Amino acid sequence: MTVTGQDQDSHEARLLGGLADGRASVRLRAALAIGSAPRPGFVGALVERCAVEPEFSVRDMLTWALTRHPVSLTLPALLRELGSQGAQARSQALHTLSKTRDARAYPAITRALLTDADDEVARSAWRAAVVLVPEGEEPALVAVLVTQLGRGPLETRRSLSRALVGLGEVIVPALRAAAEVADPEVRAHVLATERLLRDPDSGFEGAVEEAKRVVALGGPGRAGRDDGRC
Repeated sequence: MTVTGQDQDSHEARLLGGLADGRASVRLRAALAIGSAPRPGFVGALVERCAVEPEFSVRDMLTWALTRHPVSLTLPALLRELGSQGAQARSQALHTLSKTRDARAYPAITRALLTDADDEVARSAWRAAVVLVPEGEEPALVAVLVTQLGRGPLETRRSLSRALVGLGEVIVPALRAAAEVADPEVRAHVLATERLLRDPDSGFEGAVEEAKRVVALGGPGRAGRDDGRC
């Protein structure tokens, strides 16, 4: 049976309608179908849905569906979302940009996003920046990231430490400088991050607790003193 243009349009309309369905299972199937047969007309709807979708599994599928479309179509739409007033819109756009891995997006990951007041936005910005940063620009990125040491709950601190560790040894001088501040939370976060740099498989929560004990006991104020570095 021949599929006519009208049939195709009707099928696309059903999929787009599925993205707004009240049932998460329907939205998930619609996103899967769209990603399996990408078309330019889907990009805007996918980006818009990412900004409001409450279910993690559906958001994950929406991101996958977007990565199935040409970057030439998705990149402009995602970059526009970075200026959205909605925190989820910014966060999801950053997350999707990290999956597209197109370095042209890096200049749009501004200091404002890296220090966004919303933890989820900031965490997404950290991850995306580490993936997209061009060679040679890592020190400038580190200089911004270390200003966020000691921020937020454990999960936020874990995300920042993992982002920093992902940049490698370039972070060491900045960590040492950050460890000189008086704030014990920052110092503990520095020590925990350095432990992860030495041993990426170590658990972050345990590293934080150990670091807090070291700081509480008046241990080294500079990152690295406890492992013999000068």
